[in-house]
Amino acid sequence: MWIEKLADGVVQVQTPIGPRYLMPSFLQRMYFLWMFRHFPILPHAVLSTGQQRMIDRLCSEQRFVSMAYADGMEDAPVIGTVERRPKMGLDSLPPRRPVASENSSGLAAELRQRS
Repeated sequence: MWIEKLADGVVQVQTPIGPRYLMPSFLQRMYFLWMFRHFPILPHAVLSTGQQRMIDRLCSEQRFVSMAYADGMEDAPVIGTVERRPKMGLDSLPPRRPVASENSSGLAAELRQRS
């Protein structure tokens, strides 16, 4: 199976809009085979800085293969999957809920009354 991946393998990238497929060069496919040797799916955050840059560079160079190519080949050899999640800043976090005070009714107030 790794021969097919080396010859025609693609790297799947999970993005917020769905999966995309990258067509790396032969040398990059060799490197990706080594990178995914133990795990078929790796989060972008666990990759080394160089690996992250390689994925980002391939994405920015638009080295994507159309879904027709990946789906057209019955068993498109996927070397591995990178999960690229958007970076969450403080702006995108939901607002924090207020902390219940000790004066409010609830479990804490009930425990205070029992003691």
